[in-house]
Amino acid sequence: MQKTALISVSDKTGLAEFARGLVKLNFTILSTGGTFDFLQKNKIAARKVEDLTGSPEILGGRVKTLHPKVFGGILAKNEAKHSTELQKHAIPKIDLVCVNLYPFQKTIEKKGAQECEAIEQIDIGGVSLLRAAAKNFERVVVVSHPKKYADVLDELQKGISKEYRKKLAALTFEETHRYDALISNFLGSENPVPAFEFQNKLRYGENPHQEAFLYHEIGNSKATLANAKVLQGKELSFNNLVDSDFAIRIPFEFSQPAVAIIKHANPCGVAVSGKIEDALGKALNADKKSPFGGIIALNRSVNKACAETIKPFFMEVVIAPKFEKAALKILSQKKNLRLLEIGDFQNDSSEIDLKKISGGVLSQRRDTRVVTEKDLKVVSKKPPTAQQIEDLIFAANVCKHAKSNAIVLAKNGVAVGIGAGQTARVDAVEIAVAKAGTRASDSVLASDAFFPFADGVEAATQAGIRAIIHPGGSIRDKEVIAAADAANVAMVFSGVRGFKH
Repeated sequence: MQKTALISVSDKTGLAEFARGLVKLNFTILSTGGTFDFLQKNKIAARKVEDLTGSPEILGGRVKTLHPKVFGGILAKNEAKHSTELQKHAIPKIDLVCVNLYPFQKTIEKKGAQECEAIEQIDIGGVSLLRAAAKNFERVVVVSHPKKYADVLDELQKGISKEYRKKLAALTFEETHRYDALISNFLGSENPVPAFEFQNKLRYGENPHQEAFLYHEIGNSKATLANAKVLQGKELSFNNLVDSDFAIRIPFEFSQPAVAIIKHANPCGVAVSGKIEDALGKALNADKKSPFGGIIALNRSVNKACAETIKPFFMEVVIAPKFEKAALKILSQKKNLRLLEIGDFQNDSSEIDLKKISGGVLSQRRDTRVVTEKDLKVVSKKPPTAQQIEDLIFAANVCKHAKSNAIVLAKNGVAVGIGAGQTARVDAVEIAVAKAGTRASDSVLASDAFFPFADGVEAATQAGIRAIIHPGGSIRDKEVIAAADAANVAMVFSGVRGFKH
């Protein structure tokens, strides 16, 4: 039985083989301008859509397939009333629709792309054809991507099932949804909707019995974790990527060479220094127990000295803008160590942070606010020294990356003690002090939110901490400041809360 396939594609990859396969399966092909020319060039018989509709392509190709004879042929069901109408209007049934959309994404990703150029790459007819065919999947086969060509031909050969047509329809609606979201965001939607496409299956989820998958944000061609180049190592797991995302954001808060070490989504070693290898050594020494099996993130290239420092440690991932050849040679001896090259990464305030909840999704802008000296308000009798101010700012900008309630102790550009994820702030102080040990003496302390009581400050000053930064704003601020003054400790308010849940 003769069938009809409508083909109108911008991406001609694999099209000749697919069209020849359809012809062998007794399909007559309808096509539009560029696709028709391509088929003719490849000596594949086809009929122009305008020969069916009696209407030429108009408005420079903006209108080609938007016609009742096209959509009637696609949307007609297998029922007598529809068949009668098709015969009355001389409309042939269309049994397969093969369309891929104008390359809107590629257009907006081009350097210097103009809005007018992007607008012309918003597909109208193609989206309509796909949605019509997908809606009528009980009769029509819809093919929206060249990757499906071989499978579709195989299924057609066997006698394509309703279940397979339904699967193709679902994939098509996913694709048109992503396409529309990409356009909406480009046009500046007040409620941006990130659109994602499947990238790959992961080694496993949070636990080995859980499946996990990575989806790439469509239209995001920036230097991101999802776009990072995997240079070596085992397959990545869900936890590897979650921890890597936490890790890479910390060093890029700082202009000087910086290193962060993450374990279970919390920093356990952070340092800045004049050289990246020095920052790495200091970060690893900040907490000698916790880094085992962790993630190292650097904001400078991994050089030979860094690689030699990393080599003795068991780590899961090292992530950096670049890896020098000498470093790769050393680290290649650790076959299971994942090396991720992220490129010119930067924390982006326009980035949307999503969190899944039961029955919904929460959305917020990424917290890229950093504390600077301009934010500081001295509230204690004793002012901080210049070195303390430097360490207070460093500690505050590390603190916002630790799970709340969070406390960070710092000295000379090193986070010497981190207490995170506690239900009582004083507990976070005590953990940070315990982690720091003797290094707590003469260090500074940052808190991600205000002290609700004076007990946290008292615990800190008893450990020898000499300066404290927190946002302020508690109804007991006077008591908290008084505790600092009683211990002759400097205290500053930043006015910036850094909760991380």
